[in-house]
Parts: sequence; C-alpha cells; structure tokens
Amino acid sequence: MISRRKIVLGLGAGALSAVFPANAQQGKIWRVGLLSVRSRESLVDTGRYGAFLKGMQELGYVEGRHFLIEGRYANGKFERVPGLAEELVRLKVDVIVAEGNAANRAAQRATTTVPVVITATPDPVGQGFAASLARPGGNVTGLNSGNLDIASKYFELIAIAVPRLSRIAVLSNPANAGHTERLETILAAAQKIGVTIVPVDARNQEDIERGFARMTQERVRAVIVLADSYFAEHGRQIAELALKRRLPSIFNTPEYPEAGGLMSYGPDLNENFRHVATFVDKILKGAKPGDLPFELPMRLYLTINRKTAKAIGLAIPQELLLRADKVIE
Repeated sequence: MISRRKIVLGLGAGALSAVFPANAQQGKIWRVGLLSVRSRESLVDTGRYGAFLKGMQELGYVEGRHFLIEGRYANGKFERVPGLAEELVRLKVDVIVAEGNAANRAAQRATTTVPVVITATPDPVGQGFAASLARPGGNVTGLNSGNLDIASKYFELIAIAVPRLSRIAVLSNPANAGHTERLETILAAAQKIGVTIVPVDARNQEDIERGFARMTQERVRAVIVLADSYFAEHGRQIAELALKRRLPSIFNTPEYPEAGGLMSYGPDLNENFRHVATFVDKILKGAKPGDLPFELPMRLYLTINRKTAKAIGLAIPQELLLRADKVIE
C-alpha cells in the first residue's frame, strides 16, 4: 500500500487543494453546527458522532485544526430544538448538520442562508425541504431515508414473522411531522389483507409506558415502532417493554434488537453520519446546498434477535432468517 506521505510528496502545489480542506492553508477553522433531538451521549454511544468525525477525517479534515463542532443537543426535549437552532445561527456557523425530524424542521425555519445538511428524512419534497430530490433549490440538502417505503416494509416483515397476525400496534410520536404519512402507508398495506392497525401515540417516557399497557388491553399481537430520534434515544425502554409483554416488535436501528427488541430494518445510520461529511465538504468548498441532490442510503439492513424470539415463544420462519443481514443468537 502506498503511504500517505509518498502520495503527498508526489503531488504538486495545485493538487494539494484536492487533498486538504478548502482554505486550510490560510488557517481558517470552519465551524460546523450539529443540531440533534437527542443527547450528545446517545450520539457518541451509538457511534453516530464518531462516524461523522471519521467521514470528515477521510476527506482530510482534522477536528481542532480544520474545523470545530458546535454541538447543540435537545436531550429528547422537542420544545428546546427551535431555540438551539437559532443559537447556532447566531453563532454564524458555516454549516448545520441536523439529526432528527424536529431538528431538520427547526434548522430550516431558523435560517434561509446557512447551509443545512440533514442526516435522514423520509420525504424531503413532501416535507418542504426541497423543490425536488435532484435540485433541492434552497439551503437544505442531505439524505433521504426512504422511510415511507420502509414503513410498508415493517408491516411486511412483521406479518411474515408472526403467523395469522390480526392486530398490530403502531407506536408513533405526535411531535414527528413525518409519522402521519408513514402511519397512512401502513394502514393502506394492512387494509389489503384485513389486518387491524391500532395507532398508539407517545411523546415521552410516561406515554411509552402507558402505550404498551394499552397495547395489552387492545390485544395486539405485534408492534411497529416508527423511525424517530426520541424513540431511538429510549430504544432500550421500548425493547424491554415489548419483551415484557411478549410482543414481537420492529424498529429502524440495529441497536434496537441488540437491546432486546425482535427486529430492525433500515439504513445504517452510522454510515449516514459518515456520508453526510461529503455534503459538508462540498459546501465548505463552495457548493450550494440547493444544487446538491438528496441521496438515498446505499443499503437497508435486516437484523433479527433470535434470543428474543425464543423468549416470547416465537419461531422465526426460515425464509426471514435467510434474508437477515445479522441474526443475534
């Protein structure tokens, strides 16, 4: 393998700008705002924070030398997000990386001039972040999570896992503007095969507890947890409640089955955070966010916790196990 030192020595002065960050030679330190619905600890523990730093490093940026992160974290308190977004704008950061639907919306409303890069959103055009996926047109770009399609996939996977399924709960967050459309997608899929959907709203930990109690009362046989930063923050609580009530469950992050939930299906969000660095790099080098197309994740991953399946008395069909990217024994 050719060493980095040899590569650098072999480059002319004009080529150095392609390897090192824009304006690094002039000593400018970029300020990258990171706005998240959840806590910093959660982003660190899940590897999201480190993935973004890795992505920046791969592009030649060293934290502290070429850029600083101005992090603002709502710790699951949605009412704090707009104020945190406005604070980043007042700090005159060069770009804002937004994580979570509430953060996406707050960043968009706080500024029309500071570039905003979204780590994931289910429907950029429908939610008003972009005029089109190919040409967003404003100051917002990033990754399209495709969660509308994923929502119907949740239903398909849980229906395969649980034979003769008749009633499914869908845990949604009223503070997440994208959940209404995702719930409608699931309702349409369920109606085709005569399955009843029981919507359950939760915006805090107490609501989650009450929601699972209601699921028992409603005699549902499985639960779909819609993709949401707050639910991800409290994924262990949700997984434990589902396990306690012997409910097969599915969410979007692999941390969920690792915490005891049954299944997860969705993009690798750590990979999203790493890839977001490429958007930041282009913007810092002069690209306009409105000219940078929204991108879909490279892959979607299915993870199954077979140990949880055994604990709740569920035999996972072989066809589902063969489709899984990871099976936790």
